[in-house]
Amino acid sequence: MDMREIIAQALNKAAKAAFPEADFEPAALARALEIPPDPAMGDMAFPCFALSRQLRMGPPQIAAKMAGGISDPLIERAEVKGGYLNFFLAREAFCGGTVENVLASKGHWGAGTEGEGKTVCIDYSSINIAKRFHIGHLSTTAIGHSLKRIYDYLGYRTVGINHLGDWGTQFGKMIAAYKHWGSKEEVEQGGVQALSDLYVRFHKEAEEDPALEDEGRAWFKRIEDGDAEALSIFNWFKEITLKDADRVYDILGVTFDSYAGESFYNDKMDRVVDELKAKNLLVESDGAWVVDLEPWGMPPCLIIKRDGATLYATRDIAAALYRMDTYNFEKCLYVVAYQQDLHFRQVFKVLELMGYEWAAERMQHVAFGMISYEGEALSTRKGNIVYLDDLLRAAQEKALAIIEEKSPGLPDKEKTARQVGIGSVIFFDLFNSRIKDIDFRWDRALNFDGETGPYVQYTYARCCSVLRKAGEVNAAPDYAALTDDEAMALIKLLALFPEAVRDAALRSEPCALTRATTEIAKAYNKFYYEHRILTQDAGESAARLALTCAVKEVIGRGLYLIGLEAPEQM
Repeated sequence: MDMREIIAQALNKAAKAAFPEADFEPAALARALEIPPDPAMGDMAFPCFALSRQLRMGPPQIAAKMAGGISDPLIERAEVKGGYLNFFLAREAFCGGTVENVLASKGHWGAGTEGEGKTVCIDYSSINIAKRFHIGHLSTTAIGHSLKRIYDYLGYRTVGINHLGDWGTQFGKMIAAYKHWGSKEEVEQGGVQALSDLYVRFHKEAEEDPALEDEGRAWFKRIEDGDAEALSIFNWFKEITLKDADRVYDILGVTFDSYAGESFYNDKMDRVVDELKAKNLLVESDGAWVVDLEPWGMPPCLIIKRDGATLYATRDIAAALYRMDTYNFEKCLYVVAYQQDLHFRQVFKVLELMGYEWAAERMQHVAFGMISYEGEALSTRKGNIVYLDDLLRAAQEKALAIIEEKSPGLPDKEKTARQVGIGSVIFFDLFNSRIKDIDFRWDRALNFDGETGPYVQYTYARCCSVLRKAGEVNAAPDYAALTDDEAMALIKLLALFPEAVRDAALRSEPCALTRATTEIAKAYNKFYYEHRILTQDAGESAARLALTCAVKEVIGRGLYLIGLEAPEQM
């Protein structure tokens, strides 16, 4: 039962009755509805100021004329307050209906079918070959994974793409380093870290022996030319990297549908260059070839370097064309840090100039801020880096220590510590707007009392505990028991959860769901402390248990959609 939809329908009927000559857009009326800052002012309000110019009438007069036409069994009354029309829901009918609808959804409250027949491509995580996963990869991975689940939930076909960084001169340098100082046994044993160490050594040695740079370029040329030995070593490096990455992805519960990276598009860039030439979009500039974007306030988009090599932009344009040809996407999202904003604006504009209008309509750069650790900026070059697997391991260890202190008798503490520890990291990353910079701090992430993952998970576990202790209650729910202020505030949040799901998808903001789920947890805990769940009245107990079950379902779904597990005991 969508609270906004209930009121919007009644409002639309009243508006047409009061002003039959006016042309109202029902969707616009629904969007204008607001939640008052004080529940005493109503459950939802319509600001009539938006209609004042169209109707040539003062907002209070508009509100008064429409108030008399409000009629719906779920709306108790509508009151005029200045230029606002405030709506008060019929509590028993609304609360009972909402709880029953949540339970009838069987764990899919807020799911939709609007995405049926449509595909969303989501490019996220996008690790680099021969480099370890670090905390800087957390946001792209967590945001992308959450968006994939959200779009799945709304009925879309989603394609999760890990656009591997697996092309460039650095891989020739990696092979040169391996040939000089590495061994198969050391690399097999040391994994990605061994490859990273070789790469670091190459640069140190090249400072003394510049000829190594030429050797690295030569090995990369052999990769480009399809040399068997070079490709064999290169592909082996990729296997080692993906094996290590999969271990971290398994911990996070993250999956992908495609690992087509930069190298995959190596034979698909001629189409880009040929089309740009055919459409007279390529301009020579100091020996390089660019697309002039000055009329749109951007520097030129470099397509071909002086030495004939292509660039990131060339490959991203090729990738976009391939994805449209292959998936016919409704949307293509790029979950990449905000520093790449200019790059994506250039790529999208070049595609648009090539005649692909869908680039402007369907492609989106989902930018996010930087992450620091305990107040310190991170830098790979300076060696100040936190590897993601180390962070996740520490999270589980810290969570286990807290659980052993607070709940020593808890069964399967290691499993719960994994769920809580990993969840605390993801939740911390997704709680605020993605564009904000994040300073990861343990005392905030693993706090069981604040707006954190452990707090929301604990509320879910509390619901499970209440339901276990209650057992079977053979009585019809008396929903009059849910008309108090605490229950009403909680059930309104449940009713608005579907709206939060769609808002998260529309704005590519998982934090909309993180916060909605947190607010439900806070409201349930307030309700729990103010009212006994099990009382002498069987109907009253049944209603409060039904509400507890509905809260459990919605919190569990919210946690899932942002990438967390929901422990049944804590």
